[in-house]
Amino acid sequence: MVHKVKAVIAKEKNAPVSVETILVPDPGPGEALVDIMTCGVCHTDLHYKQGGINDDFPFLLGHEATGVVSAVGDDVTSVAPGDRVILNWRAVCGECRACAKGQPQYCFNTHNATQKMTLEDGTVLSPALGIGAFAEKTLVAAGQCTKVDPEADAAAVGLLGCGIMAGIGAAINTGEIKRGESVAVIGCGGVGIAAIAGAKLAGATTIIAVDIDANKVEMATSHGATHGIDSSKEDPIEAIRALTGGHGADVVIDAVGRPETYKQAFYARDLAGRVVLVGVPTPAMKLELPLLDVFGRGGSLKSSWYGDCLPSRDFPMLVAHYKLGNLDLDAFVSERITIDQVEEAFDRMHEGKVLRSVVEL
Repeated sequence: MVHKVKAVIAKEKNAPVSVETILVPDPGPGEALVDIMTCGVCHTDLHYKQGGINDDFPFLLGHEATGVVSAVGDDVTSVAPGDRVILNWRAVCGECRACAKGQPQYCFNTHNATQKMTLEDGTVLSPALGIGAFAEKTLVAAGQCTKVDPEADAAAVGLLGCGIMAGIGAAINTGEIKRGESVAVIGCGGVGIAAIAGAKLAGATTIIAVDIDANKVEMATSHGATHGIDSSKEDPIEAIRALTGGHGADVVIDAVGRPETYKQAFYARDLAGRVVLVGVPTPAMKLELPLLDVFGRGGSLKSSWYGDCLPSRDFPMLVAHYKLGNLDLDAFVSERITIDQVEEAFDRMHEGKVLRSVVEL
């Protein structure tokens, strides 16, 4: 059976998105059909629309999603119809060299659905991050479904599917923040503020928010940062050192991903401190650092892929913290919108007015 549903499509580079009817097949082996409840509007979706990921238009956008499994392939046992799930883009294979080393969070061969979703004329769609969740239904690999508590607010916990998990994971998993440590986060968009939330959850006692936008710094301090630095007005390296006894932070997270912010992170950390890059650079960006400084300052320089998360482990744990009141995911939901308001949500994202717009279906 083929299902006709409404979905948000980016047909060509930089063109406005449109709501179209698409065709979604029933699940085959290893697949799950999911009725989407909510889906966050993530900057990655905007990158797809702008052609910043690849040129495989048309794209079926959306990936930060919560839904209910409606059908599964005959061989699927991990989820069943009726399960509430958060969708993820790390369906681990269990066989690659990372999985074989016991590091499935780095799986190099993650799974997506085999069958294709199409427009009514048969044009094959490229689902964002192998998910495509700005749609009433989507087809994914069963491993992309992580079961979670059905009583949790779908709009809030669905954001763990991408950006919020990336930020929290950069702090907890990649940065390995410990109780009592000092942390600085450069860039206070959704991922940066999620990293601040992760630092707080990990027990950091000094959490410094840095941004060139004073409004974002203020937002970050209202979401858990103990100090804020407007880097358009003062040197963030010196300001971070001043707030950490002159030494620098134990962990500095670059949630921007530009050479200049990475250098700030590198020099704003303490000796033997950790730098975590979670902001995504563009292909043309180059970094130049004196190799003697890399050697002399010690510590570690890490990149964080999807917050180095393992969805089956991390999503249920973070939903539990949310329900216990330790993690305020509600604060990331700036507005709830309908499926035909995604284009306007991209505009508000550009203007820095929202952490997340969430489509409710």
